[in-house]
Amino acid sequence: MSTTNYIGKAPSRVDGPAKVTGAARYSADFDVPGPLLYGFVVSSSVTKGRIVSVYADEVRAIPGVVEVFSHENVPHLAWFDYNYKDDTAPGGSPFRPLHNADIKFSQQPVALIIAETFEVARYAATVLQIEYEVDDHLTDLELRRDDGFEPGKNKIGFVPPPPPRGNADKAWRRATYRMEAEYIHGTQHHNPMELYATIAEYHPDGKLTVYDKTQGAINSQKWLGKIFNKSGDDLRVVNLYNGGGFGSGLRPQYQAFMAVLAALELKASVKVVLTRQQMFSFGHRPHTLQYLRLGTHPDGTLAALQHHALHETSQFEEYTENVVNWSGMLYQCDNVTLGYQLSRLDVYTPLDMRAPGAATGSFALEVAMDEMAYAAALDPLEFRIRNYAEQDQNLDKPFSSKKLMDCYREGAARFGWENRRRAVRSMRDENGLLVGWGVAGGVWDAAQMPARAEAILSADGQLTVRSATGENGTGTYTIMTQIAAETLGLPLGAVKFELGDSDQPFAPVQGGSWTAASVGTAVKYVCENLGEQLFKLAKKMKSSPLKGASFDEVEFVNGQLRLRQDPDRAVVLREVLQASGKEELKATTTALPNKLKQHKYSMHSHNAVFAEVKVDEELGTVHVTRVVNAVAAGRILNQKTARSQVLGSIVWGISMALMEETVMDHAFGRYMNHNYAEYHIPVNADIHDIDVVFVEEQDDIVNPLGVKGIGEIGLLGVAAAITNAVYHATGKRVRELPIYLDKLL
Repeated sequence: MSTTNYIGKAPSRVDGPAKVTGAARYSADFDVPGPLLYGFVVSSSVTKGRIVSVYADEVRAIPGVVEVFSHENVPHLAWFDYNYKDDTAPGGSPFRPLHNADIKFSQQPVALIIAETFEVARYAATVLQIEYEVDDHLTDLELRRDDGFEPGKNKIGFVPPPPPRGNADKAWRRATYRMEAEYIHGTQHHNPMELYATIAEYHPDGKLTVYDKTQGAINSQKWLGKIFNKSGDDLRVVNLYNGGGFGSGLRPQYQAFMAVLAALELKASVKVVLTRQQMFSFGHRPHTLQYLRLGTHPDGTLAALQHHALHETSQFEEYTENVVNWSGMLYQCDNVTLGYQLSRLDVYTPLDMRAPGAATGSFALEVAMDEMAYAAALDPLEFRIRNYAEQDQNLDKPFSSKKLMDCYREGAARFGWENRRRAVRSMRDENGLLVGWGVAGGVWDAAQMPARAEAILSADGQLTVRSATGENGTGTYTIMTQIAAETLGLPLGAVKFELGDSDQPFAPVQGGSWTAASVGTAVKYVCENLGEQLFKLAKKMKSSPLKGASFDEVEFVNGQLRLRQDPDRAVVLREVLQASGKEELKATTTALPNKLKQHKYSMHSHNAVFAEVKVDEELGTVHVTRVVNAVAAGRILNQKTARSQVLGSIVWGISMALMEETVMDHAFGRYMNHNYAEYHIPVNADIHDIDVVFVEEQDDIVNPLGVKGIGEIGLLGVAAAITNAVYHATGKRVRELPIYLDKLL
């Protein structure tokens, strides 16, 4: 009933002009009427213990200081209950800021200073004295290797490893070729450019509008509502743009609690912005230890695979990731054992970070596969192809679609893999630098979540569509506009998509690569609903050219509703509304995943990454000079924004491989490089040739749009491909990220 004018093309971002002109308002940018107070968070200087006393009277006496909040005067102000968890909270008891005197982790928020200006609030924070009773802490995962425990079931987002199949121990011992190794991935922090910030606008009637940096306006609203016993009518959350999230905004962060607490108590609008150092205080990709054993038959097919992981969680929550499960599905193997454990440390609860679990697990698996290929004297790409899995052995189900083999072929052809010399240290460039080529693959879930959307078509032909999803810079505004415009055959300029408001129809948090599939399907459905209403009205028009037609015989194109077989029999959409006497048409629709259709299949996206590095063996420096990432992620809605997402993922993969690490001083239990100066990420000079290949893939199972999402899949395999390329160049196998020069010298 529609024509394909926009989906799959590459229109520029509809929100681009707002961003480049500064009109896009982020959470700290909103102007609120009346006076605005400023909050500054004071962080604990110890890692574990108790607060003995908060000496606030001296600070309250500073001119311009309005109040000092701490555990001494907060518990009676907020409705705290163990049922107040947010929608994405792991198992356990969530951290409750300013709730009591206990210190659970370094940089824990222990006080909030409210002042008439930001400068006074910040100065007052340096004056505030807090006395602590210090306890011994433990933050080193290496010291908790033997204290792991299996997480409980039914944790949000966690799928326990499948039971063993075959006999992996016996098969490994009998294997012709074998390898075993440990892989270590240190702590990483999200570090989006936009600091976490909240403005709580207090209205005269006691209601609040909260401008919050979050990846889920509804999740944030529900969380704050439970804490402060406020309904959705009394507390509204707005987030129109995110200056990066990468998972750090899936859970509401403590500055939102702080701002709302102060606004309600002081009956005034309050703004709280965290510092860059405090951005390291509320979640991270966890430090993880992984152990793998692989064995092959004489022909190079896998005989055994064992993958076990241990990573940190906090003392108060059980944060879980799907680290090892991917190893049981990506390659064909009949003897597999997968294990996953947690260990409690005195740190804040880890938090989902782009491709959580998979980024960690795939690194270890794909480096181990490279090691196994060399042990079996096979080309690393050929080894993967020999062990290609035609179905998901974890679930014993076929894939809804799988084009990983095409990713291998198209990526290898684009990269020129056939010119690779197999021996290590066998390739150099014209300047004598060692050259290495590496390959790795990845797999990520293709999920659809329940979502709702509202659409309003006005008599002037303008269409407004709304859903409370988010915009993390991935292009959500644009792809939803494309879907709506194509479904109703309207110009892009005649469509406006609105998001990021808890008053809008429900949408899940923006994460997991499910936004396009979930909200996009809701947008498609609601526009189809409007189309049916328009068709009924058009048939009632005087001398209607569509009389006698059925809905499946018409299409929407160029602002018209017309017969597909006779385009001259058409009506203009705005004339339909005008003739009906209606000022607007409105529809609200819910989109649910078709579980009956989907449960027979395993639904995933796949990719293959090829990387070239050049290594100066005298200095140990590594430069990633070329990357080709071939991605099979179903239908690509927007070639431009999709490519940008994968480009960003590759840059992050380079960062993960060579630079990115949060360093802990275990004597103090404190992150030492909690700033942009020492938390190293790539700059322009580190990034060279990047090529993104979207492999054509049709999938009628995953959702009506056939999309699989690309936010996560583009990252997978990048760090492993670089690590494997470093081995090919130097002959030195690095199993701990990042690859610093001292590991090569």
